[in-house]
Amino acid sequence: MLRILGKATSINVRKVLWTCEEIGIAFERADDGAELVQNPNGLVPVIVDGDFVLWESNSIIRYLAAKWTAEALLPTEPRARAEVDRWIDWQASEFNSAWRYAFSAIVRRDPAFADAEQIERSKQAWTRMLAILDGRLAATGAYVAGASFTLADIPIGLSVNRWFLTPMERPNFPAVSAYYERLSQRPAFLKHGRNGVV
Repeated sequence: MLRILGKATSINVRKVLWTCEEIGIAFERADDGAELVQNPNGLVPVIVDGDFVLWESNSIIRYLAAKWTAEALLPTEPRARAEVDRWIDWQASEFNSAWRYAFSAIVRRDPAFADAEQIERSKQAWTRMLAILDGRLAATGAYVAGASFTLADIPIGLSVNRWFLTPMERPNFPAVSAYYERLSQRPAFLKHGRNGVV
């Protein structure tokens, strides 16, 4: 059985848990395990699939979708696949980078993130990313990669959840709000995303 290592409150572990629920993969989760040392970054999640150990959350969700042939989540047609991959990568690079400082200051109250100017810059960058996402969702009228829910909506959806749960002033993005409610029709998102955990 697939093993997932990492606390269920971690946003990156939640990507893997949500993916497993969407595909119907049986798994066991533990907060830690010996295989964690195989990740040189010392971070979670790590999965153990037989004798195969994999880390990096976005690589893990792609692996799971490919192994279990979840083509609705991760298409095999190159252009459709590239659209999904583009938004997964955007979330990891641009979207996460934008909110990291403000989130660490406002929610985590980490003293290493206490510079007021940097907090404000992070909030502005975070808002710019939401504006990009809002434009994309307005164009598709549904999900980030197009008309159907895909693997890209898992990391994006968790970051959107973080946007709504962070106590700060935020502009209204109607397409993002509609998307959040659309995702909330999915039991796996309610279990691993919109479950009160930031």
